[in-house]
Amino acid sequence: MPAVEQTGRTFVWRALCTGLCLLAVLWCAALPVQAGVLTHAELVRRFPAPLIVGERDTELPVWPLFKQNATATELVGYVFESIDLAPIPGFSGIPLNLMVALDPKGVFIGVQVLSQHEPVFVDGLGEAPLLQFVQQYKDLSLKQNISIGMGARPSGRSDAANAHIDGVSKATASVRIINQSVLAAALKVSRKKLGFGAARDPDQIARVREDVFEPRNWQQLCDAGLVRHLRVSNREVEKLFAASAGAGLDAEATARPDDVFIDVYLAYLSVPSIGRNLLTEGSWRKLQGRLEAGDHAIVVMSSGRYSITGDDFVRGSVPERLLLRQEKLPIDLRDLDQDVKLAAGAPAFDNVTVFRVIAQAGLDPATPLDFAMPITRNKGIVYPERIVRELSLAYQLPERLLIPAQASSKSWQGIWQARQMELMALALGLLLLGAALLMPRRLSGHARRFTWFRRIYLLFTVGFIGYYAQGQLSIVNLTSVIQALLARRSLEFLLFDPMTVVLWGFVLLTLFLWGRGTFCGWLCPFGALQEIIGKLARCLHVPQIRIHTRLDRRLKRIKYLLLAAVLGSAFYSTELTDKLVELEPFKTAITLNFVRSWPYVVYAVALLLASGVVYKFYCRYLCPFGGALALLGKVRWLQWIPRRSECGTPCQTCRHRCDYQAIEPSGRIAYDECFQCMDCVVIYQSDEKCAPRLLEIKRQTAIPIQPIATVPGK
Repeated sequence: MPAVEQTGRTFVWRALCTGLCLLAVLWCAALPVQAGVLTHAELVRRFPAPLIVGERDTELPVWPLFKQNATATELVGYVFESIDLAPIPGFSGIPLNLMVALDPKGVFIGVQVLSQHEPVFVDGLGEAPLLQFVQQYKDLSLKQNISIGMGARPSGRSDAANAHIDGVSKATASVRIINQSVLAAALKVSRKKLGFGAARDPDQIARVREDVFEPRNWQQLCDAGLVRHLRVSNREVEKLFAASAGAGLDAEATARPDDVFIDVYLAYLSVPSIGRNLLTEGSWRKLQGRLEAGDHAIVVMSSGRYSITGDDFVRGSVPERLLLRQEKLPIDLRDLDQDVKLAAGAPAFDNVTVFRVIAQAGLDPATPLDFAMPITRNKGIVYPERIVRELSLAYQLPERLLIPAQASSKSWQGIWQARQMELMALALGLLLLGAALLMPRRLSGHARRFTWFRRIYLLFTVGFIGYYAQGQLSIVNLTSVIQALLARRSLEFLLFDPMTVVLWGFVLLTLFLWGRGTFCGWLCPFGALQEIIGKLARCLHVPQIRIHTRLDRRLKRIKYLLLAAVLGSAFYSTELTDKLVELEPFKTAITLNFVRSWPYVVYAVALLLASGVVYKFYCRYLCPFGGALALLGKVRWLQWIPRRSECGTPCQTCRHRCDYQAIEPSGRIAYDECFQCMDCVVIYQSDEKCAPRLLEIKRQTAIPIQPIATVPGK
C-alpha cells in the first residue's frame, strides 16, 4: 500500500507540473511583445540643435537625424533602439535596450544604455563597467570585424578591417550578448537604409564541406569556374585611363599595346575539391597545417608585367594590389608566407602567392567574392596626382561544396567553441560524479576513501565550477526564463553561458533519479563553501547548534515562502525581482568574489559564518533555489538510500548523525531535505557504526552454550 501511495503522489506531481507549464505557455502567448521607449521629444533632448530629429520611419523603427548645411538639409544618421530590431534576451530574460546612432557610412555615432536588467550589472559590478563598454563603439564601423577581448589580455591591433574592444571581467557572456544586440540591430538598419548588402548576421555563414572531393585536372577546374581567369592587355588598361589625367602616362603600354599587362588566375584553395587538385600532396598537407578552424585560403597565380605583390611587397603583410570585398564590405587578405607547388598539368607562372582570410573576418563562402586589382598612376613630381582604376574579378563557389548557414546560428556557438577545454573538464567531473552516485554502496563502502572523495570533489566544485568557470546555478535562471516567456521572447540567451546549460542538463537528469541532493550536496559552489566552513568549524571545536526537530521543520518552510515571493515578482515587476533575487548570496560570494558594496558582502559573510554554527544554515532554511529544486525533485524515481527494518524502530543512529535532519524518527528519509551527503549510507554499511548490523554480527559470531551432561546417581 505505501508503494501505491508513493506512485500516486508522483503521478499527481507530474500532472501538476505539466499543467502549470501549459498554463504558462498559453498565458505568454496572449501577451503583447514589448517595444522601444524613445519618443520624438526624448530624442530632441538627447540630440539638440544644430541636429534635427526627423519623424519615425514608417517601414523600420528608426529616427533620421538631419543637420542644416547652408540651404541644404543633409542626413547625419539614424537612431534606433536595439530592442525594436534585435531583442536578444540577457540573463534576466529581458533584452538590454540600447540606443544606437549610425551615420550614413555605417560608422557608429554612439551607443547608450536605455535599460538593462543583467544580474551582474544590477548591484553587482554596477552599471559603470557597462557604460564604459558601450562607449567603445563610437567611431567604429560596420565595415570592421568587431571582436571583444577578455580579462587582462590586451586588445589586438585595430585597422580598416578589424576593431578590438575591451570586455568586462566577470561579465563575459553578458557583453557578448550586448555586442550581438548592437551589431544585429545595426546591420538591419544598414541593409534597409544605408545600402549595405552585407547587412546580415555575421555568424550566419555557410561552411566549406571537408568531406567532398571531386578529382579534376587543371582544365576541368577552369571550365567549372573553380579557377577564375582574367587576362588584360596593355591596350585594355589604357582604355581604363582614357579621358583622365592618367591617360598616356604608361610609355610601355603605349609602345606595346598588345602585350600582356597581367594574366591572373584565382582559386579558393582551402576547398578540398580545389586545393587537393591544384596542389601537390605535400603542399596540400602543409597548407592544412597552417590554417586554423574557419580560416580560408586564396591562391593568386599570375604572369605579365604587373605583379600582384609588387616590388616593395613584404611577406606576411596585406597586399596593396589585391582587394577582396563581399557585399561591399572589405575582407582582410594577408599573405600566408608559404611557398606551394602546383600539381602536374598546371601552367607555369611568374608568381604564385597564397593569402589567408582568418575566421574572425566573417567571410561567407556561399556569398560571391569580389576581387579588385587597383592600378595607380601618378601625374606630377612635387605633389603628384594619383589616378586609380580597378580590374575586377568575381568568384562564386557552387552550393554542392558548401554546408548552408543554419538559420538559428548565432554567436553563442563561438562561445561554446572557445570554452571547449572548460566544458571537457566539467563533463569529466560530472561523469565521475554520476558514476559514483550510481554505485552508492561501493562508493561509501570504505568510509575513509569516501570522505576523501567528497572533500576533493567539493574543492573541485568551489574552485573550478564556482570561481573559475562561473557555473553557479541560481534562482535568476528561473526568473529569467519566466520573464522571457512572459515577453514572448526566445530562450536563446541561455546558450551564451555554456557552463550553466551543461550543469542544468545534468541537474535536471539527476532530479529524476535522486532529487535535489545531487546539486545541493555536490554541485552548488556556495553550498560546498558552506560545508567546508562547517567542517573547519568542527575541527576548531566551534560549538555547534542543532535546532530542535519541530522548529527545524518550521524553519525549512521559509525557503518555499521566499521562492513564492521571488517567482511571483517575476510575473509583475522586473525591478522588484532584481531586488528579491539578492536573497541569494551567490552573486556576491561566487560570481563577484566578494568585490561589491559592503551590505551585500556583510550579508554573504554572515551566512557563511552561520554555517559554522548551524550546519549549512542558508541551504536548509533560506535558499529559494533549493526550494525550487526540492519541488522539482518530487518527480524522483529512486528510493536510493538503503534502509533496514530496524531503522527508526528502534535504531536512531542515522537520524541523530544526519546534519541536515532529513531523517524522521520513523526512519523514513525526507528526500526533499536530503543533500545526498551519503553519511547514512556509510553508517548502513559500517560494521562499527550501524547498530542493527553490530547486533547481527554478534549473533552470528556468538559461541553456542552446550548443556552440561549429568551422571546418573550423582
